[in-house]
Amino acid sequence: MKKKTILIIAIFAIFLILGILYLQVFKKEKKNLVKETDPQEFSTNSNIIENVEYSSKDSNGNEYIIKAKQGEIDINKSNIIFLKNISAIVNLKNSNKIFIFADFGKYNINNLDTIFSKNVIINYLEKKITSEYLDFSITRNSMIISKNVIYKDLKNNLETDVIEIDIKNKSTKFYMYNKDDKVKIINQK
Repeated sequence: MKKKTILIIAIFAIFLILGILYLQVFKKEKKNLVKETDPQEFSTNSNIIENVEYSSKDSNGNEYIIKAKQGEIDINKSNIIFLKNISAIVNLKNSNKIFIFADFGKYNINNLDTIFSKNVIINYLEKKITSEYLDFSITRNSMIISKNVIYKDLKNNLETDVIEIDIKNKSTKFYMYNKDDKVKIINQK
């Protein structure tokens, strides 16, 4: 029972750090930079951008950087950018970096909400979380990791369908879509 409690607390701590960082980085300063490697490669009618990078840094020195091999601006909603082959770095001052990778993403430049999808990987210290979907929303004060979520550290594996974190209340829920199924914890001695 103690190992399960420690594991849940460790997972909560990781996502709490991610949530707090996200709030600090994006709420305090909404500076976004788009870098293109070679602007001459694009036609003025194109809504596709190669080698996209958005970065933001708060007054405390915490930094969030998201990079993608390709971004496509939504023709109907110019504040939405669809991303491919994403890597993100959450660089906390006086702390370790958090790395996020995904095949696809959706970034809202107005409210800074970010969705990562397909082959999502989160690495922090010696911990790894994989899933198919990560939705981080400042507007809702929530972080939702879903679809085949697997948490791994040196000693444990946890399998669930959803981890939901309320950033404002700092509460975490682990659950399965089917209420009869149970979250699976495997100790890897």
